[in-house]
Amino acid sequence: MTQVYDLIAIGTGSAANSVVTRCAEAGWKIAVVDEREFGGTCALRGCDPKKVLAGAAELIDWNERMLGKGVQGRTTINWPELMAFKRTFTASIPRASEDKFKQAGMDTFHGKASFVDEDHIRVGDEVLQGKHILIATGAQPAPLPIDGSEHLLNSDDFLELDQLPDQLVLVGGGYIAFEFAHIAARAGSEVHIIHRGERPLEQFDPELVDLLVQKSEEIGIHVHLNAEVKSVRKQGETFVVSGTRNGADHQWHGGRVVHGAGRIPNVDGLELEEGKVSYSEKGIIVNEYLQSTSNPKVYAAGDVAATKGLPLTPLAGQESRAVALNLLKGNHTVPNYYVMPSIVFTVPSLGSVGLSANQAQEEGYEVKVNDMSQWYTYKRTNEKYAKAKVVIDNNSGRILGAHVLGSETEELMNLFAMAIQFELTADQLSTMNFAYPTAASDLGSLI
Repeated sequence: MTQVYDLIAIGTGSAANSVVTRCAEAGWKIAVVDEREFGGTCALRGCDPKKVLAGAAELIDWNERMLGKGVQGRTTINWPELMAFKRTFTASIPRASEDKFKQAGMDTFHGKASFVDEDHIRVGDEVLQGKHILIATGAQPAPLPIDGSEHLLNSDDFLELDQLPDQLVLVGGGYIAFEFAHIAARAGSEVHIIHRGERPLEQFDPELVDLLVQKSEEIGIHVHLNAEVKSVRKQGETFVVSGTRNGADHQWHGGRVVHGAGRIPNVDGLELEEGKVSYSEKGIIVNEYLQSTSNPKVYAAGDVAATKGLPLTPLAGQESRAVALNLLKGNHTVPNYYVMPSIVFTVPSLGSVGLSANQAQEEGYEVKVNDMSQWYTYKRTNEKYAKAKVVIDNNSGRILGAHVLGSETEELMNLFAMAIQFELTADQLSTMNFAYPTAASDLGSLI
């Protein structure tokens, strides 16, 4: 007998949580389905565990910078111990997540979900009927058309490595590659980044990216640009990566090779055609209310949905809240994509929010550029790379964008995001009394 639900949610991460929680509180009968451990990417194999590892890399960098400045003795990373510490954050999440759903009265299902028709979902041998269906399956590594791709580890695999190889090759030049490279290099691995383009991290300010590449190379990361991987083969205990660099044949060697060349919406196996759910390479095609344009019973949120939102956890959470409100009260809530701060958790970290410096200059706005490396905040920890660009509308004084490289990037990004969201002006920010000396107290000088 087919079980009927008010809502079937496919996925258990940030894009699903608000939807199922709020609908359960409203008395809806809900089924939650996931083919992997309950908890989602961010908590189990993304942002949170990655930040644990990045924290150790920060400590190593701080130690290295302060040698001879009152600090003696080098600190090293014990990789197995660090991974064991990381697992203290992730190990309990699947059980806790499932228990939370069950305690709220939801039915939980483990297995691959696929559409049978517009309102029926198959999970293993069971078929569920949903008055509404939420697709919140996130993203997956993009397929790479190279020979031997089966030898590639993905980001999930890297975050579960019990031993870090002496040599590591990362394919791609985006967030994943640079963040993992900075962690691995601080842990003692020789790291190579292979990027097919002329510039990595293309969505960030070019000048700041160049500085980050300089820092990367200073700590022993080899950044190979205009390089393309053709094949990966195993040779004994080593992997040989063959390709080209600047048009010439080239080879790289590593104990592991990691795919860091981007992610795509995870729609594989959902049989969306059977459910009459339209999709593109950007994901499920939805209207402004996150409702499928071809099947009104279906909503999508997070990285699997083709929206204006960047593939970031806070945006997935915001879309989840919007879907919940639209399901419960009818379509009326549109996610706010006005401010989307984005950070690369390298050491130093790189951040961006709002209008880019190039866009601002083309539109006639002022861009204030500050080399902060000699400012007290960064000089006291002997940082060589600290720079910021702030976009200001001279007519209104409003902050329109900010781009920062440095150890305090994360918190500065949050402050600038708040300023943009609430349309604060440079004058308003400069009259604010922040605790001193802190990164926030530098805001007055930055604007």
